[in-house]
Amino acid sequence: MCELLGMSANTPTDLCFSFTGLTQRGGNTGPHSDGWGVTFFEGKGIRSFHDSAASSASEIANFVQKLPIKSQTAICHIRQANVGNICLANTHPFVRELWGQNWVFAHNGQVENFSAQQGMYEAIGETDSESIFCDLMNQLRDALPRDANAQQLSHALTAHAQTYAQQGVFNCLLSNGDWLFTFCSTKLACITRRAPFGAAQLKDADVTVDFAGETTPNDVVSIIATEPLTTDEAWHIYQPGEWKLWQLGEVIADGIVIL
Repeated sequence: MCELLGMSANTPTDLCFSFTGLTQRGGNTGPHSDGWGVTFFEGKGIRSFHDSAASSASEIANFVQKLPIKSQTAICHIRQANVGNICLANTHPFVRELWGQNWVFAHNGQVENFSAQQGMYEAIGETDSESIFCDLMNQLRDALPRDANAQQLSHALTAHAQTYAQQGVFNCLLSNGDWLFTFCSTKLACITRRAPFGAAQLKDADVTVDFAGETTPNDVVSIIATEPLTTDEAWHIYQPGEWKLWQLGEVIADGIVIL
């Protein structure tokens, strides 16, 4: 299975600490050695880095770990291939344009023999994940208005996520840069850091950071990951069927659906 990492913050924040922990699971402390990718939103634009090599041994990943890219929303994925070759075309996150926005998607799990709805969005690679993403984009484009609000979006996204999860394993992160949708089929965790900030120790690397020295009292930063990345913080563990819609580091809608 793959692993996911997402961030939603109320101020531009770097992902270096969490990204450093996750990349170690890509071939070092974990088996997810079949490629990785990360996408940072910057206004209406994005910065994306992908590599088909294991993240723990990737020079590109090492570069990104040290590069303090500031973003309010970011999505990262490390891959353990079960469908499709090990190549750049099959690395997450995937990106498509909808309503003049970049939509970014990463998936953990497998939906066997998935059949996507035909439409303007088509998969480039071979993964079920990208096919699901294209299917979702086609259905949203057909069903929702361009100015859909958070309630309309969360209702549609939750209904489709429930359908996908009933066909297989579907843990996902999806964002248009404004909000971040997270859905748990089997495994997902999150933590929100706010004042008073303290120190944290990564689980997969000998790295500790004191967030009090890196933040202001008004900062709110939420991290979502397949499994907790630190050893000394209280993470919320999602229940199967639980979903959350994040904006500026806060949950603006949530719920649990039956799988």
